[in-house]
Amino acid sequence: MSRPPLLIESPQNPQFKLWESALESRGLKKNGKFLLAGLKTVPEALRHHSDRFERILFTDPAQISSWRLPPGVEPVQLAPALFRALDVSGTGFPLLVGAVPKMPAIDLSQPPQGLELLCALGDPSNLGALLRSAASFGVSRVVLLEGAAHPFHPKCLRAASNAQFALTLLRGPRWSAVNEAAGPLYALDGGGEDLTRFDWPADMRLILGEEGQGVPADCPAIRLSVPTTGAVESLNATVAVSVALFARYAAGKG
Repeated sequence: MSRPPLLIESPQNPQFKLWESALESRGLKKNGKFLLAGLKTVPEALRHHSDRFERILFTDPAQISSWRLPPGVEPVQLAPALFRALDVSGTGFPLLVGAVPKMPAIDLSQPPQGLELLCALGDPSNLGALLRSAASFGVSRVVLLEGAAHPFHPKCLRAASNAQFALTLLRGPRWSAVNEAAGPLYALDGGGEDLTRFDWPADMRLILGEEGQGVPADCPAIRLSVPTTGAVESLNATVAVSVALFARYAAGKG
């Protein structure tokens, strides 16, 4: 680090309050900043996605003295109490501040482009795990339906392990509008067609409903199912979709 860092010690500092707001979905939407934490994810994000970030936060300059920071990333030293307030994962490792990217609204009247995943998961940790699978298995676009968790919530970022930066994220409508979407449209359902025998189309929309509620019964999607032993009633929604994404990828359509 060649330049002296800015030092912030007051919890009333406007910059600190803005970063603190990034810990909640409301602040993310209002101020458009997010915080990335993690001993592995922070260095990886700096290496591969440095243009996404504008600040690096720490308590001791020695933590980053050997780091070669990109020109656009400003170092900021925080008083220990302020850093702990932002470091909700308790890593003690420097945090990155980034700008939430624009997420355009999707036009569902247009046919799908590649594999599009329509998601209504409200739990940020579940959404993060889903995004990680989506990036791993060739999803082209993730459409966040009304009520879905914010993809840059700290819990989502932690579970996704930087998958957000490898995906195209779009805003989606409410459920009623999904029913009018141009097909092909598919959903996972225990009574559906065995997906291991399914001929996956190159362009399709796969829908994942809310935890515990699933896809509405009136949704005109073709149902697919993950074959299991039947020892449990159903799979976790994120696990089921991850299995489906792998099955499509293994079929050579990813």
